[in-house]
Amino acid sequence: MDSPDAQNRISFIGGGNMARALIGGMIAANHDPALITVADPDATQRKTLAKDLGVGVVADNAGAVADQRVVVLAVKPQVIDKILGDIGQALNSRTLVISVAAGTTLARLEQGLGQSRPLVRAMPNTPALYGAGMTGLVANQACNTEDRHLAEALFGAAGATAWVDDEVLMDTVTAVSGSGPAYFFALTEHLTKAGVSAGLPPALAAQFARQTAIGAGVMLDRATVDAGELRRRVTSPGGTTAAALEQFSADGFETMVERAVAAAVQRGRALGGK
Repeated sequence: MDSPDAQNRISFIGGGNMARALIGGMIAANHDPALITVADPDATQRKTLAKDLGVGVVADNAGAVADQRVVVLAVKPQVIDKILGDIGQALNSRTLVISVAAGTTLARLEQGLGQSRPLVRAMPNTPALYGAGMTGLVANQACNTEDRHLAEALFGAAGATAWVDDEVLMDTVTAVSGSGPAYFFALTEHLTKAGVSAGLPPALAAQFARQTAIGAGVMLDRATVDAGELRRRVTSPGGTTAAALEQFSADGFETMVERAVAAAVQRGRALGGK
């Protein structure tokens, strides 16, 4: 029988921002950092991770995954095939492998690892760095209830999670949620520029735009109604908000958003070789 420590051992392949966010969330949830290993080719990165988080660090991918309960592939999709080749033979048959590589399908993961095993495909987003992330999850048929709970606990430590039944929808999750924070940053950026163009000093325009974005996010989080209803409640007929929204509509804002998401979906499929 495995010891409790064996059940809690987890390795990350890749020690970038997303791995740091997830590890930080786990440690905040009382996971022992001594049971976490990170494999990363960059010596400076390894030194920083060990110092800041107290986790074990190695350069060798295969050495990081032996006898681990969970392995998280926190790497770019462009290198996923090499990573799968590195670790396939070293994995324990019971190890749950979780991938955050955009566009990388469960079938591709299974093929690259060379055998059937519990697999979860995850799409977190960057607000996970602040415990405010949103992660979409999809599992293969080899995953049992315990595997699902492990995945939920891992990503739940950095924000909210939701399971997707149809893997095809994961490219849409990526386009809406994974890439989504950048859309809001872009809106805030251009709102700032518009404020400057309309006469505000740059620093003041940035302050108004930034805090307005933050406040709108808080309202979305705390409201019991959807975004459309919130929009209607702050739009007085014939007022300034109505004038701005009418201009958005005239310029095709809704269509622009739909086309942007469609472009991101298409790119995700291309990265996955679909």
